[in-house]
Amino acid sequence: MTCELTIEALHYRYAGGSDAVADLNLRLGPGIVGLLGPNGAGKSTLMRMLATLIKPSKGRVLWDGVDIAKNPDALRAQLGYLPQDFGIYEALSAREFLAYLAAVKGLPNAKARARIDECLAAVGLSEAGDRRLGDFSGGMRQRIGIAQALLNDPQLLIVDEPTVGLDPEERLRFRHLLTDLAGQRLVILSTHIVSDVEASATDLAVMAKGRLRFHGAPEQLVAQAQGHVWDWLVADTRVAEIRTQHQISSSLRRADGSVRLRVVGERSPSDEAQAVAPDLEDAYLWLLTRVDAT
Repeated sequence: MTCELTIEALHYRYAGGSDAVADLNLRLGPGIVGLLGPNGAGKSTLMRMLATLIKPSKGRVLWDGVDIAKNPDALRAQLGYLPQDFGIYEALSAREFLAYLAAVKGLPNAKARARIDECLAAVGLSEAGDRRLGDFSGGMRQRIGIAQALLNDPQLLIVDEPTVGLDPEERLRFRHLLTDLAGQRLVILSTHIVSDVEASATDLAVMAKGRLRFHGAPEQLVAQAQGHVWDWLVADTRVAEIRTQHQISSSLRRADGSVRLRVVGERSPSDEAQAVAPDLEDAYLWLLTRVDAT
């Protein structure tokens, strides 16, 4: 098992004729891949194709050299998937819910019992295994989502917008969990939240308007924004007007009433602004700014 996912000239066209995904090419191996892009970029459509839920309009996806549209079972046996809209049965306990899904996945009863214990332990929910899912917090529900995705010990784990709605502590716990799970498997983390991938992904792919706009190490994307980020201290009364004229990656209000802005753009917004080193948030915004300009 080489754990290699190859995407070749992939397209998905809606019935109305517009492309959700167009001419996408990627080759991915073990590790955490951050799939970053704004809402509507085509990320979820791509995830659904990778999870064999929908078929491409054109192109193909190969898992260890096997075309998954022609032979989806070759991937499904190795696949764990946490969709953006993950549903649960609130009346069931966590253990009962996982037992039900293990049966759906075809795991033998004896193996399923042991695997459920392993998955609950992996996501830190061993002590909550007999509690009703209806009593779980949002973060705990997401961890159960990961547990069900791990039942068959997958080599490919896909998680789509997993931290939406989670508080900062739960989001941090979730990132650590994905890092622990990576190992020799391929984890694809699809999100529009830069901080979700900044701390964990070693490989980054950025989509916008249905197309792949960047693929490489996060440091390479940051390097592209060098010379295009400025720190600018302005009066509070100017902020609203400046936002209409410039791309702002972050703002910080100071005790004296002034506001410190990070501005991303082709050139300095003012003689008073100081050039600064970009971070990943700046670089992502700079990339999207160039996409919007085309």
